Amino acid sequence: MKRNVYAYIHTIGCQMNTYDSEKFMVILAAMGYEKTLDLEKADIVICNTCSIREKAQEKAFSFLGKIAGRKNSSKRPISVMAGCVAQQEGREVFKRIPNLDIVLGTQAFSRLESHVQAVQEGRTRIADTDESNEIFELMPDGSEEQKVTRFVTIMQGCDNYCTYCVVPHVRGRERSREPEKILQEIRALAGDNVKEVTLLGQNVNSYGKKEGVCSFPHLLEQVSAVDGIQRIRFATSHPKDLSDDLIAVMRDNSKVCNHLHLPVQSGSNRILKKMNRKYTKEIYLERIARLRSQCPGVALSSDMIVGFPSETREEFQETLDLVKTVEFDGLFAFSYSHRPNAPASTFSDEVDEQEKMARLSELLELQEFYTRKKNLACVGNVEPVLVEGESAKKRTGHDREEDGLPQMTGRTSSGKIVHFLSPDTVPGDILNITIEKAYAHSLWGRV
Repeated sequence: MKRNVYAYIHTIGCQMNTYDSEKFMVILAAMGYEKTLDLEKADIVICNTCSIREKAQEKAFSFLGKIAGRKNSSKRPISVMAGCVAQQEGREVFKRIPNLDIVLGTQAFSRLESHVQAVQEGRTRIADTDESNEIFELMPDGSEEQKVTRFVTIMQGCDNYCTYCVVPHVRGRERSREPEKILQEIRALAGDNVKEVTLLGQNVNSYGKKEGVCSFPHLLEQVSAVDGIQRIRFATSHPKDLSDDLIAVMRDNSKVCNHLHLPVQSGSNRILKKMNRKYTKEIYLERIARLRSQCPGVALSSDMIVGFPSETREEFQETLDLVKTVEFDGLFAFSYSHRPNAPASTFSDEVDEQEKMARLSELLELQEFYTRKKNLACVGNVEPVLVEGESAKKRTGHDREEDGLPQMTGRTSSGKIVHFLSPDTVPGDILNITIEKAYAHSLWGRV
């Protein structure tokens, strides 16, 4: 009797990596592999990597080093490094992990099956970082676990070339998928009871411009017409391309969520210019004002880099001042680190590492104040919440907890996490929840 074979996929990094990992599982399922969460059972292990931060890169090397470094080769699974670190390092990976089987670059994903077959036939140390004009596309096949929210990549690569960023170097130039293929995928997801999709791209606002297909606002309208889809999110938007048409769709289309992630990166015009962001602080604030005038109550989140080469304390203060002006709902903040191939890696006047950490801590502490303030403002509101499932982290001390009711979790249109008790709720329901309490990063309510 032929034994079952299992695949373990470890994903590091962004939402696009999560999406690509789901596609890897579609390929492996067609080859007869079953998904496992038990690393010891795995016959193949894929680590889908991220190179945007050095810490993420080192996590990938550490994880795969333990897998490929097992002394007993008979118990060693096929090991694959996929994604951005693989594209960036190529065959150099084998110097650090000699027994790794496959290095699979970002534009080689569609060739995963042939490389796995080659390893099964006895080949070793395969590195594929060849460029491709094709977009990695696979339709859902039901092999992934059932979720009510899913990611859908609408474009790959980037043409902006921010000086700190490696994305154009590891993901290639910007390429948009055909609208009909995107809609075909979303229809398939809706057929599997998916209620919310998040459309992904490095700059979704520029979707379709190079190919001459429909605009991003028009794509949002087409997605909203898919039966079964109740909510639409998207990430990421570039401030320089935030259009009135997109704001109008957010205002007028009830399925498009009332949340925008708009990375600003710095509050200093000199630093923004050095980053090659192509907008000023004043332009950013003007677009935020325009958005809020059309979409009252819109939730805003952003990305910020502190300690960029030559950033002064005064320029960091400008970043703090911008946060105070905008009052973001959430913020993803990082201290700057050099990345291979990014132009900023050659910049001089590095900020002291200890000073970077102090600035990052100060920024995060300030943002904690505004996140809690925004959450407190929700208390007393009735919010439609899309139920995602049972809470992984249980809140205690609430009324009726002793009744043994399951504690569920979901999100508002603005993306805020809400926990509540309910006896007969299933994932995919949209319930009106009265918000009763606010925490640092979530809300508590009752149906």
